[in-house]
Amino acid sequence: MKKIISLKPWLILSVLLVLLFLINVSLGSVQIPLMDTVSILFGGIPENPVWKDILIDFRLTKALTCVFAGGALALGGLLMQTLFRNPLAGPDVLGLSSGASLAVAILVMAATFMPPLLHGPFSIAIAASLGSALIFIVVLVVANRIKDNTSLLLIGLMIGAATSSLVSVLQFTSRSEDQHYFLVWTFGSMGGLNWQEIYLLGVVFLFGMTLSLLLSKALNAWLLGDNYAQALGIRIQRARTLIIICTSVLAGSVTAFCGPIAFVGLAVPHLARLVINTTNHKILVPGTVLTGAAVMLLCDTVAQLPGSSLVLPINAITSLIGAPVVIWVIVRSKKVRV
Repeated sequence: MKKIISLKPWLILSVLLVLLFLINVSLGSVQIPLMDTVSILFGGIPENPVWKDILIDFRLTKALTCVFAGGALALGGLLMQTLFRNPLAGPDVLGLSSGASLAVAILVMAATFMPPLLHGPFSIAIAASLGSALIFIVVLVVANRIKDNTSLLLIGLMIGAATSSLVSVLQFTSRSEDQHYFLVWTFGSMGGLNWQEIYLLGVVFLFGMTLSLLLSKALNAWLLGDNYAQALGIRIQRARTLIIICTSVLAGSVTAFCGPIAFVGLAVPHLARLVINTTNHKILVPGTVLTGAAVMLLCDTVAQLPGSSLVLPINAITSLIGAPVVIWVIVRSKKVRV
């Protein structure tokens, strides 16, 4: 009986993920019957050949992007909350998203003062990757010099504040059309990836999840403090560096391909703990990934406004869903530890 009860959350999450995935790929400006959608996904031939192109090349890639991006951001948030032992830490506390935003802002809005350094369809993704990588190197150097996690958290927040101020300067001095282009990018998007980018994002996601599972012993020990972790034989500095690398790769890749996505990494780990009711990271890591994928599919489905041709920014929906969760965490803990 105990085993059946322990499997119940996994069954709920798995069924919910499959249902949300099917609903997500079924929605769009072109009506495709649900049975035809399922048939196409399993290799069947639909009545209208155009349906297959729409489903495979547009809707399926968007749904897979939601799964990978949601899972990656949620996992990054779990790692940061465990590392800093702070319920309000997220994958963006290291300043990676801010670094990506600054690089994209320079590419988009500094054209008035200098010629663009990058050209081509992947220029935004490359710029965001370079920005995240630069901040990651800075954080890694600081992490090797500063042993205190609280100080590292504050430095990450200050890096984010500094890069955000530079973005504000660029917005103030740039042309209105460049500002609009950058603003649209900051809204986030799940629908702009092709299959090559999906494969790359999937590889990054699998790398991050594998590394997180390998670090589960260190993460479990970290919950009880650095001294306890050292007593268990955990190499603190090595484990902290690997956690930062894992989070940086996950958050940086999602930001590069999808833009800065808010609240998912912050709110989803709390939802996962609520559903699975455990602090064991061997169980919590895959549970958080499933929850993050389901939440992102739900947000993208709501953003499409079923029955309407209007599509809302994904960040607007993630914020509406994530903000109440964060408020609940603050009220539940009664205080916020910084």
